[in-house]
Amino acid sequence: MSLSDLIATIAANEGLAKTDVKKVVDGLFAQIAEAAEKDEEVSVPGFGKFKVKHSAARDGRNPSTGETISIAASRKLGFTPAKALKDRLNG
Repeated sequence: MSLSDLIATIAANEGLAKTDVKKVVDGLFAQIAEAAEKDEEVSVPGFGKFKVKHSAARDGRNPSTGETISIAASRKLGFTPAKALKDRLNG
């Protein structure tokens, strides 16, 4: 499902204008991204948690040459589904 499909479905189900739903969905994603920038966790009861995960700098190997390379530290946004969502997916 694409973003436009999601917006259209919500608008149809809730009887709202697509433009209004788009503003809300865009605002939701913007707030999750803003919280992630601040290393804050976003918890949505019954759905899951968005949490920033930190990877330390480390050495790796180029698989084609075997040469040692440095891999920079990074931050990744992870998602952990809530039990209710897992139960819904698994019947």
